[in-house]
Amino acid sequence: MTRNTLTVQEAAEYLGVHHDTIYTMVRENQIPHFRVRKRIFFTRPSIDAWINAQENKIIEKACESL
Repeated sequence: MTRNTLTVQEAAEYLGVHHDTIYTMVRENQIPHFRVRKRIFFTRPSIDAWINAQENKIIEKACESL
């Protein structure tokens, strides 16, 4: 069984960004996450849904400018 939760470092690797970027996104509430005590975690399904939502926003903006 694969683990669905990701740490900050794993989320950074999954998204191809620096871990500082993840911390900034968490602080600005830009990415879905949850905390267990002081540790920050993400779930793969919520990150995938967030990615799809970001892609849809880009597509909608592109269609509006046509």
